[in-house]
Amino acid sequence: MKSYVDDYINYLNTVKRASVNTVASYKRDLMKLCSYFESINCNSLSDINSTDLSSYVISIEKQGMSSATVSRNIASIKSFFLYLLKQGKISSDYTEHLRPPKIEKKIPEVLTIKEVNLLLEQPSKSNPKEIRDKAMLELLYATGMRVSELISLKLDDVNLPMSYILCRDANKERVIPIENAAKIALETYIKGSRESMCEGSPYLFTNLKGQPMTRQGFWKLIKAYAKKAGINKDITPHMIRHSFASHLVSNGADLKAVQEMLGHSDISTTQIYLKSRQSKIKEEYDKAHPRARA
Repeated sequence: MKSYVDDYINYLNTVKRASVNTVASYKRDLMKLCSYFESINCNSLSDINSTDLSSYVISIEKQGMSSATVSRNIASIKSFFLYLLKQGKISSDYTEHLRPPKIEKKIPEVLTIKEVNLLLEQPSKSNPKEIRDKAMLELLYATGMRVSELISLKLDDVNLPMSYILCRDANKERVIPIENAAKIALETYIKGSRESMCEGSPYLFTNLKGQPMTRQGFWKLIKAYAKKAGINKDITPHMIRHSFASHLVSNGADLKAVQEMLGHSDISTTQIYLKSRQSKIKEEYDKAHPRARA
């Protein structure tokens, strides 16, 4: 069976041109499947049936794997057996009955408003680098954009008179309003220090060498300011995106508007922030209602 897995991995690399991480994940999952079948003396495809596959899924669930990991393993198995079916190696799809476990979406970790304010206060604005950093942090929290979108912004994407940013992702573009604090930080940066830093680059933000900012560079920037602020959380750019959305929803923003600002194609993705709002309401109820703890 391992030879078929090798063929499939080669197919992913040469025909599907899947990413390195995807190929590694599929190979790891399928080699684990092979080891299981060897342990029960199923050494060829003709020995395997749908019951065996179900037994395998039960076995990895008993190992304490998370629902997400089990689901990924099932996806790898389904993809592999579909490949075997198309190649004529099996006569029917043995994986049709396999269903991934329901994955409960967790409320994402966010910063409190106090922590956000503390983080945004850290750049001193005493030199061009910190003026840039202040503008980047303010803009990230003001718009909730992804870090990849932030570092890809061009100067032409900024409309300060109308107070909005034109943000582009892989499939479409969207207009996101910016609040006054972010607008002021951007104005200070663009009119003051940007030209000396960017050296004619079309990008809104660059590193100190005038080259486009990288994800890793911005990640390190956030870590440094979080440490300076004394915030005891593993802050990432995506946590600030979550904080943007959570704070808007908690303060009564329309969910559809938040969806559009985040660039979510499906509103069900945005609805996770409702849980944060409901949790806050329950917390306030428990603290304030006379009989909540009766």
